[in-house]
Amino acid sequence: MFRRESRLFSFSAIKLTSALLMTSLLAGCGFHLRGDYSIPDELNTLSLTSYDSYSTFTRMMKGQLRLSEVKIVTPAADVPNLHLESESIGERTLSLYQNTRAAEIEITLYASYRVTVPELGSKTYSTSVTRSYLDNPLSALAKSVERDMIEDEMRKLAATQIVRQMARLKADIEHNEFDTEEDVMQPSVTGNETQYQVKTQVTDSAVQ
Repeated sequence: MFRRESRLFSFSAIKLTSALLMTSLLAGCGFHLRGDYSIPDELNTLSLTSYDSYSTFTRMMKGQLRLSEVKIVTPAADVPNLHLESESIGERTLSLYQNTRAAEIEITLYASYRVTVPELGSKTYSTSVTRSYLDNPLSALAKSVERDMIEDEMRKLAATQIVRQMARLKADIEHNEFDTEEDVMQPSVTGNETQYQVKTQVTDSAVQ
């Protein structure tokens, strides 16, 4: 019994040592694990400005950047900047009950933001996150709580999408110019996010 436990301990120790060694090698080669997205080195450090520095969306954006190991610093002329221009939520009725009250509602969160890279230029994007849900007037309080949770999840997805879009700027930075052609990014959404539709498009670009 003692020998078996000893062998198990030795095997676990070997796995742990191997994992630590691999992590050290990756770090030594300049490779960093940054969430699910590879942020260009030029955007490792940036400033974050916003239409409302204390909004929930701004707070979530800061959290997503830190999760991707992006250092947030004070704005400066020689530092890349991510500026959150606006955030709004709209809705439309998809179906009605017999008493003409809304039965199914579609909510869309719109976020506009601008990424500026010194000596390269800036790009302004618009991201939308859409989700529908059933409204039950007999459980108004519960539905109100659910609505708040849905809106926060939409903000989280929008923040994640912004980081994805920043990762896509790697090619522009390598070519030392922003692609001024309008592009549309509609990522596949899987897992718990299947109820949401996410879309991003370029709305403006300025080359320095």
